Amino acid sequence: MSHVTCTVTDGVADVRLDRPDKLNALSLAMVHGLGATARRLRRDPTLRAVVLSGAGRAFCAGMDLGSAARDPRGTARAFVPTWRGTNPLQEACWAWRRLPVPVVAATHGAVLGAGLQLALAADLRVTAPDARWCVMETARGLVPDMTGVRSLVQLVGIETAKRLTFTADEVSGTDAVALGLAGTASDTPYDDAHHLAARLAERRPEALAAAKRLFDRRWSAGDRRTFAAERRAQLRLLPGALGALKGMQGGRGPRSGRTDVPPAGQDAV
Repeated sequence: MSHVTCTVTDGVADVRLDRPDKLNALSLAMVHGLGATARRLRRDPTLRAVVLSGAGRAFCAGMDLGSAARDPRGTARAFVPTWRGTNPLQEACWAWRRLPVPVVAATHGAVLGAGLQLALAADLRVTAPDARWCVMETARGLVPDMTGVRSLVQLVGIETAKRLTFTADEVSGTDAVALGLAGTASDTPYDDAHHLAARLAERRPEALAAAKRLFDRRWSAGDRRTFAAERRAQLRLLPGALGALKGMQGGRGPRSGRTDVPPAGQDAV
């Protein structure tokens, strides 16, 4: 049993870790279930956004090392990389970066170890103020190896990433926002994440996909390559955007679900 559930309503996927008796600690089955769920959603042409959350009292308390120890062969196989450049443990997180839609993580309770790495693989994060965030791997004599090193450096910079990793200090959701680990603190993170996802689902999906691709692929690229990628993406999007603008000028509604095209006479940003 993978203990990962997924329902799609109005283009928004609700993906939930559903092992509350273990604070949603990740078993190998859950690791594979997360990757498989993301790949399945990627094939859904109606998908517009995803919300990642955890059932019960926690988002995710990390890897269930006890279950991994009981399956040494499965654990060994989970370290073997595939043609994607990730192994199944890493793909459980990075698969959400590969989706062409925004992914919002709603976190509460424990956001520890592998759970923190999963949250950081989302595009946006809404956290409960009293959530417990921790890069806990070094406290167990390990390192964050589920794409967390890359995500940490992207979000908080190398010094803060090293400090959080070296010390394994626990920080609150409020502090996680201050550090840049999360974007918003809320007493109702699940509801607020869904409200945000619903807003994003109204945007032109091609534009959000291109924007996500630009940020993720060009984060550490040089200026010239980034500027060239911006130009290529905009040239692909421009005909549809101009068509939507002409439609509005002619008294018709915007196309492709886009609601952010400015009225005639105003400049697009």
